[in-house]
Amino acid sequence: MKAKLYYIHDPMCSWCWGYKPTWEKLKAQLPERIDVEYLMGGLAPDNTEPMPSEMKAMLEQTWRRIEAQLGTSFNYDFWQQCQPVRTTYPACRAVIAAQLQGKGEAMITAIQEAYYLRAMEPHVTNTHVLLAKELGLDVEQFSQDIVGDEVQTEFSRQLSFCQMLGAHSFPSLVLSVEEQFYAVPISYTSAEKTLQAIQQQLN
Repeated sequence: MKAKLYYIHDPMCSWCWGYKPTWEKLKAQLPERIDVEYLMGGLAPDNTEPMPSEMKAMLEQTWRRIEAQLGTSFNYDFWQQCQPVRTTYPACRAVIAAQLQGKGEAMITAIQEAYYLRAMEPHVTNTHVLLAKELGLDVEQFSQDIVGDEVQTEFSRQLSFCQMLGAHSFPSLVLSVEEQFYAVPISYTSAEKTLQAIQQQLN
């Protein structure tokens, strides 16, 4: 009996960055009959307005909380060197465009590291194109795809599917077994606890 585990996230979600080491451990321990599928939850819609100072302060505090709880690394130079904008949809589309060339997961990591470690603006096309180049993608194709209909259609499908699954916070895990969907509780520090919950649903 095959099953599928949906990982619902956003490449600019700081808690997803914090969860990354545990998620990688969990993926490595999953039974072979479970396929993994990434879904973009889309944290913040398209927008060009600079982020208000109160929101910047709130997000920086979130980074510090994640760092304190999980030991996650952040480069706080971002808040001085960059002009933050509250939009994550462009980064989501960049991941889907990279997926068309088989590098979706690599682009997720690249955007996270650009944002949280390299103090680069994660929402701008220039960053996405630079990362595509670093990942060895066909940059011309990537640049076309990121603004193309195919990527937008797929992104819209994923957003709708996430809503159907009832996943409104990121990261979220949903297990699909014989067309039944089960929300899987996430432990940020223990892959084993989440794995136990998955095994219980399979049994």
